Amino acid sequence: MEAKNRGRVAVITLGCEKNTVDSEVIGGMLSRRGVRLSADASRAETVIVNTCGFIDHAKKESIGAILEALELKRQGVVRNVYVAGCLSERYRAELETELPEVDRFFGTQDFEQILNAVLPAALDRPLPFDLKLDLLGERQSSTRHPYAYLKISEGCDHPCSFCAIPIMRGGHRSRSIEALEFEAMMLSSSTMDTSKQDRSSGAKELILIAQDSTNYGLDLYGERSIAKLLTRLARISSIEWIRLMYAYPAKFPLDLLDVMAGEEKVVPYLDIPVQHASTDVLKSMRRGITRRATEELISKIRERVPGIALRTTLITGYPAEGEREFEELEAFVRDMQFDRLGVFTYSQEEGTSAHPLGDPVPPEVKLERQARLYDIQSEISLAKNLAKVGGMEKILIEREEIEDEEKYYYGRTYAHAPEVDGEVRVHSDRELVIGEFVQARITGGDEYDLEAIAIR
Repeated sequence: MEAKNRGRVAVITLGCEKNTVDSEVIGGMLSRRGVRLSADASRAETVIVNTCGFIDHAKKESIGAILEALELKRQGVVRNVYVAGCLSERYRAELETELPEVDRFFGTQDFEQILNAVLPAALDRPLPFDLKLDLLGERQSSTRHPYAYLKISEGCDHPCSFCAIPIMRGGHRSRSIEALEFEAMMLSSSTMDTSKQDRSSGAKELILIAQDSTNYGLDLYGERSIAKLLTRLARISSIEWIRLMYAYPAKFPLDLLDVMAGEEKVVPYLDIPVQHASTDVLKSMRRGITRRATEELISKIRERVPGIALRTTLITGYPAEGEREFEELEAFVRDMQFDRLGVFTYSQEEGTSAHPLGDPVPPEVKLERQARLYDIQSEISLAKNLAKVGGMEKILIEREEIEDEEKYYYGRTYAHAPEVDGEVRVHSDRELVIGEFVQARITGGDEYDLEAIAIR
């Protein structure tokens, strides 16, 4: 191992933004104790692979990342390889047998154990550990974008038949409003540029995430309190946008809509994963809602929050989905006219209540159905984007690029969540600042992205 790598730690993150937050928490704990972090595993003494175990594709990607880290260890570039996260939580015994070269495996919330393993190798005299204080501490930002994820709860209580998240993350556990308010203020006041190790401006947008954000507060306060949380977070002067993801449709708290309609900082955007439209399939999925109730909820959301952008996710190839049920889903997508839509193919997961149903829908049929839904949504998204041409939009500028010797800026409107939705390419005859909001006129678009001109 090269001397310059000694003491450095690299945290490799797989999977969703919830894992990103966990990795940032780990990075923050390490950096506060003087550990040098590296974004490049080949320039670290210790590599922590924070894995995802949600579906087959994510598992394979996580295994690939572990094997890459172990190859660096075999080459003598890396000394220690640790594996954490959902895959490790769920399959620790199997992984320990199959990958004995890994130095240690950790679960999804084993922050203290990770530090106890890493710090003696990285520092001569590590600082003491206090879990309560550390979890309130500043995260080590893994992105230079002007937004930050705020994980408001952990785990899930819903019995969805296809989902292994409760197995990996446990039951629903909300964080207190006070703790979230404190973390939000820290995220908005400053972030850390990990490449330069210096301060930069804080997050302008907070993106609230959870396994089920609309169930927030039920365990702590005896009622769903997401509306109260949003109201409190909106008081933070340095935050300009607050976005809500992963709103479970069953027992949806309608007071949330009043806050979305009345609070300027809470953007009119909602990610509400419905998963399917056939009532029979929804019943088998244990989603606690029917197609009719889903349609009524979507209608109510649009009525009470005019102009809201709705995103959803669907599953094709679930065991109870025949061609009739899928055609029902197709009709639902056409009727609902979602602004954004993602489609997963069903993955049979051990330990879930749907596992005994088998996996009767062939992979090629799942993919064909997925493509049919994306074709429908492409037409819808294109029409919605073209309808915006000529209008004005507020855009959060996130990066700049040189294309054909001309500078362009890229950003998002309120209707675009980062990473999962499209973006806006902005032309400007003046210098724009990353992290600032600009008014721009929409000049064109396709089914994914928009073109715009910044207005002085």
